[in-house]
Amino acid sequence: MAKQILVVDDNISSLKQIGAQLTPHYEVSLAKSGTLALQICKQEKPDLILLDIEMPGMDGFETIKQLKDDPDLSPIPVIFLTGNQDTATELRALESGAMDFITKPANKDILLHRLELHIQFAAYQTSLENTVKELENSIVTSFAELVECKDDNVGGHVMRTGKCAEIIGKELLARGTFGDELTETNLDMIVRATPFHDVGKVGISDIFLLKPGKLTEEEYDEVKKHTIIGAQFLEKIYERTPEQDYLKYAILIAKSHHERYNGTGYPECLVGDAIPLCARLISVANMYDSCMTDRVFRKAPGHDEACRLIVAERGRAFDPRIVDAFESVRDALASMNVKSLPVVNVPKRGLRHE
Repeated sequence: MAKQILVVDDNISSLKQIGAQLTPHYEVSLAKSGTLALQICKQEKPDLILLDIEMPGMDGFETIKQLKDDPDLSPIPVIFLTGNQDTATELRALESGAMDFITKPANKDILLHRLELHIQFAAYQTSLENTVKELENSIVTSFAELVECKDDNVGGHVMRTGKCAEIIGKELLARGTFGDELTETNLDMIVRATPFHDVGKVGISDIFLLKPGKLTEEEYDEVKKHTIIGAQFLEKIYERTPEQDYLKYAILIAKSHHERYNGTGYPECLVGDAIPLCARLISVANMYDSCMTDRVFRKAPGHDEACRLIVAERGRAFDPRIVDAFESVRDALASMNVKSLPVVNVPKRGLRHE
């Protein structure tokens, strides 16, 4: 599949000339302003941008600033095209985040060669980042499963809860329910953070977590502390690795995934949108998957009952907008549990608190 190049230049003749040079080799989009370029990028996500600097209104420097400020667009490599050859302009171009600087009029062969080099480098960088990300995700999931080992449900709950959150989250994205508050980028980080939601249980005694009978009020108060313990634990990790942005979501999820939309949850009795969106999403996913596995104190209610319970708590425990999205993807969730991910039921013991 041909790579897509976006060429941005207010000079129409220059725009057409460069477009004609590139068309035999790439899919080419043309934009005569920075504003139009940003609109195209949000719709098409080109593989590389050739950006003129001196344009009326939004010039090239402001355009690249807005690109770099948008997490969904910042990875797109940018090469500046300009007739200005002074050193100060070239230095500013590179400092602004551009991959390269090409003076106009550009030699066709040199332009094509440099474009191909940058496209290959960007592809390699993406591949490397994905490999590192997969390794990090594996470590995170394995660590979170240490908590689940207490439940004899290794590899089940944390994986399925994350997948459930991803399915519901994509439906919310398709609907545009939360606008810029939920993007593909932060949904990806939410899913990565999900395995940490119950990590605070490492600080809770098994006497409470594995108790087969009903917890006393005092015991339940102890169990509820896992939200605070988990958030504090993750905050310490984030302090040491501030480049791991997904940990910001992990902290919010660990602390707030037991808050209820009507303010009757814990630990802070938050109400409505005061509960972080990531935690509101995970609370639905967590409830659904908890209903798909046997526990020592009850049999798994199953898919239909899980859906009934979640819908019944619309506006009470759960954000109504997330429940609406959940209802739209309930068949996909049922398929996920049957075909995609493991469900290991060992009724001899299990975590009392979900």
